[in-house]
Amino acid sequence: MKNKAISDLFALVREKRPLVHHITNYVTVNDCANITISLGAAPVMADAPEEVCEMVTFAGALVLNIGTLNKGQIESMLLAGGMANDRRIPIILDPVGAGATRFRTDSAQRLLDELKITILKGNAGEIGILAGAEANVRGVDSHGVTGDLVKIAQHYSKRAGLTVVISGATDIVTDGKRILLVENGHPMMGSISGTGCMAASVTGAFAAVADDPVIASAAALAAFGIAGEKAAAGARGPYSFKIALFDEMAALKPEDLASGARISIR
Repeated sequence: MKNKAISDLFALVREKRPLVHHITNYVTVNDCANITISLGAAPVMADAPEEVCEMVTFAGALVLNIGTLNKGQIESMLLAGGMANDRRIPIILDPVGAGATRFRTDSAQRLLDELKITILKGNAGEIGILAGAEANVRGVDSHGVTGDLVKIAQHYSKRAGLTVVISGATDIVTDGKRILLVENGHPMMGSISGTGCMAASVTGAFAAVADDPVIASAAALAAFGIAGEKAAAGARGPYSFKIALFDEMAALKPEDLASGARISIR
């Protein structure tokens, strides 16, 4: 895949500075806001049912994250998501912990059933559970999926009619026809909480300026992964890595993606 398309899309995010509306979890909400700012986009974290429909009309993308789940939050997500669908605003769903409890799994499935989700981004266990594969999720962490992850993602994407992203050492992006593999990233990204949530925020910013959710997802994961690689180079431990991650995302340039994005077509 030509990296120029990826670098051009990154430049467009910086140029347009899209508003990304988040309804997300309170553990990582500040990290998601700051990575969005560092990328060059603008975050808003509004979840009150009284304002979500109005707020989402100003946004370029809506990111839904069920990390700290409650019934009121789901209702706000459905309200905002319905308005986003009406306005053709892309929705990114991060089904954090799906499979860990019935409430989480049922809530994620309800969002998928009642909204037109553009991009479903999760780890192998979460996507595996929603796809009907045999998977193991403990808390919000994935502990393995039985079967070929690429085929699971591809078949589920085709059946559900959305773009599926499975995050991991190699990220998988597919719309059921095309399959892109993103090799960027660093093991230290798994040493802190919130990198998965932040990846969804970055994906939202790219989706806000792109017509193609597959390319948007791959570009977002490459950009976030390159920032992680650069941050890890000088980090002394998890916390210095986290600080450097924001700094490196803010310092990232289109030419860094042109030269450093490792995206292949399967």
